[in-house]
Amino acid sequence: MKIQVLGPLSAEVNGGSIVPTAGKPRQILALFSLQPGRVIPVPTLMEEIWGHDLPQSALTTLQSYILQLRRRLGTAMGPGRPGRAKEVLATRHGGYVLQVPPEAVDVYTYDSLLARGQRAFEAGDDEGSAAMLREALALWNGPALVDVRLGPILEIEVMRLEESRLVTVERRIDVDLRLGRHTELLVELTELTARHPQHEGLHSQVMVALYRSGRQAAALDVYRRLRNRLIDDLGVEPSPQLQRLHQAMLAVDPALDVAAGARRGSTFDLYAA
Repeated sequence: MKIQVLGPLSAEVNGGSIVPTAGKPRQILALFSLQPGRVIPVPTLMEEIWGHDLPQSALTTLQSYILQLRRRLGTAMGPGRPGRAKEVLATRHGGYVLQVPPEAVDVYTYDSLLARGQRAFEAGDDEGSAAMLREALALWNGPALVDVRLGPILEIEVMRLEESRLVTVERRIDVDLRLGRHTELLVELTELTARHPQHEGLHSQVMVALYRSGRQAAALDVYRRLRNRLIDDLGVEPSPQLQRLHQAMLAVDPALDVAAGARRGSTFDLYAA
């Protein structure tokens, strides 16, 4: 079985899709896919589908959804020995479990690449780290589970994945900045800061990229606009870290040079307290 959740939901067995067209069975399959090999209790499945407003027929309806998924599994598996679908989507005490190896799900590969990229980063292997982080991000094919209705549990899982994606993008950009790729990053960072107008980490990165590209005035203007936005929208000043970065640019601090950044690590590491 091959399952993808980093984008539209996809689940294939022997090249055939087992993703239901109906919304609630899709939710169930998505939840199983995010926790392969783990028993998901019946109350958890019910909460995902109906929240806390359970219909009287909740248990019977849930069982019918499980039956639909097993039928799709059985069809994709082919006319083998009977009961194979029940072995893959198995009943356990108090719940059900999708018995597939974690590596069948793209999130497992994504997390593995992140871990390897972080180890390379910490070891000073910037080229290797950048390559692995790019490979991890390339697994994404749009927002996670973009075509699945999200109940309370899936919503949390998707928020976690999307936050992880953004952190990974930041980490990869930090590595690229250490490698001196500031000019190549400007278009990407401009788009990212437009999508995340209050994100200080991304704004610090575009400031550094502009500064290292010989555009000090533009870098300072990014800070000015972010500061005004934070004050107007949230009533707060930029973080002390970002303020120190701003002051360093005004003072033309040599620590902002590419070589110094490579020694120190991430953009914010330059002026951490």
